[in-house]
Amino acid sequence: MSSSAHRRIVGLASDRAVHRAFGWLHLHEPQMRRWQMEFLGIAAPPFGEAERAKWFCERFHEIGLVGARVDAEGNAVGELRVESAGAEEPVVLLSAHLDTVFPAGTECSPREDGAKILGPGACDNGAGLAALLGLAAALRHAEIAPACTILFAANVGEEGEGDLRGMRHLFRTEPYAGRIRAAIALEGGGEAMVVDRALGSRRLRVTIAGPGGHSWADAGRANPILALAAALVELGKLRLPSRPRTTLNCGVIGGGTSVNSIPESATADLDLRSVSGMELDRMELAVLETLERVVEAENRRRGEAELRLQVRRIGERAAGALAASSALYSSVRAVDRHLGIATEARIGSTDANLPLSMGVEALAIGAGGTGWGIHTLQEGYDPTGRELALRRVLLLLLDACALAAEKELVLLG
Repeated sequence: MSSSAHRRIVGLASDRAVHRAFGWLHLHEPQMRRWQMEFLGIAAPPFGEAERAKWFCERFHEIGLVGARVDAEGNAVGELRVESAGAEEPVVLLSAHLDTVFPAGTECSPREDGAKILGPGACDNGAGLAALLGLAAALRHAEIAPACTILFAANVGEEGEGDLRGMRHLFRTEPYAGRIRAAIALEGGGEAMVVDRALGSRRLRVTIAGPGGHSWADAGRANPILALAAALVELGKLRLPSRPRTTLNCGVIGGGTSVNSIPESATADLDLRSVSGMELDRMELAVLETLERVVEAENRRRGEAELRLQVRRIGERAAGALAASSALYSSVRAVDRHLGIATEARIGSTDANLPLSMGVEALAIGAGGTGWGIHTLQEGYDPTGRELALRRVLLLLLDACALAAEKELVLLG
C-alpha cells in the first residue's frame, strides 16, 4: 500500500458529501431490504433475466441515474455521469450479476426469519444487487460528483453457461468499449473478501451418438450411455496437479428416451478449472485424448464405427490476477486499513475474469452481511452489519474514479 493511496482515502473519508452518503446507507437499510425482497421474487434463471432486468431499470430511473435502460444483451445499466463527460471519457464500472444458478420453474419466493432472508439467490447475488442499488441511491442523495462517470450495471450471464455474456457486451460494444478503466463486481456477502485472482475455467459438452434401437430386438448395438459412462470413469483417473491447483468435474449427464430403448445419444457437461491458463490447455487436451481413446476402442471392438464423438466448448473464462502493484489493489489496501478491515484476498470465478483477461484493473468484492447454502435451495442471507462493506465499496469506487480521471489527464497531457 502506498502512502499516496492512504492520503487519498483519508481525504475522501473526511469529505462531507461522502459522510452524507454514509448517512444514507446507515438510515436506509430497511429500504435496501425491501428492494432485496422484491427482486428476489422475480426469477432470473440463466438466459431468463429479462423481468428482473426490467425491474432494475425502473429502479435506476427512480434513483436518477442517467440513461437508464436495458441494453441489447439484457443488462440493466445507468450512469452517474460527470457534467463534462463525452463519448470518449473514462468510465469506472460497478456491477452485480442478475442471474442465479436455478433453472426456470424453481420456486424463488423469498422468506424472512427475523433478520435472515431465505430463498434461492438470497446471497448470490441478492447481496450484490441490493448493494448496487444502495450505493447508487447514496451517491445520488449526497450529490457526489465523481471524478469520472460511474456505470452501474445489473448484468446478465455470470452463472453457468451464461459465459460472462453480459460483461463481454459491456466491454466489447459501444458505448463503453475501450472506455472502462476499472471494474468492481459486487459478489455475495462478506465485508473483508476481495477476489483479486481470476480462476480460469473451460466448460465442455461431450456427446456420444449411435444408431439407437430396441433393447431386445436390437440388443448388442453400441450404447452411447454405457460408452459415456466408461469414458467418465477414465476421466476420473486423470492425475490433476495440486500446484497449480486444477480440478475436473462432471456436473450434468443426460440421454435416452426410455428404459427399453438403446439411446441414440448421451451427453455430459464437464467443468475444468485452474489458476493457470497453461494447465487448462494441458487438461483440456488430456480430456479430449481420453474421450477419443475410449470411443475408438469401443468401435474397434465392434469392428465398425457405430459411435460418434462430439465435444463442444460451451464456456471459457480466462485465468488472471490483479497485480499487487496496481492502483486498484493499493486502493483496496488503503481503504481496508482506514476502516480496520483485515483484507481476505481470494481466488474466484467471477465477472472480474473478463476485464482482467483484457488487461483492465478489476476485482470482485463482498457486499457485506453473511451468506450460507450458496447455490442450493436452502440458501440464506443475513444483512446485519453490511453497512461497513458498503462504506468500503463506496470509498474504493470514488478512489478508482479519481485514479481513472488522473490517468486520463496524464495521457492527454
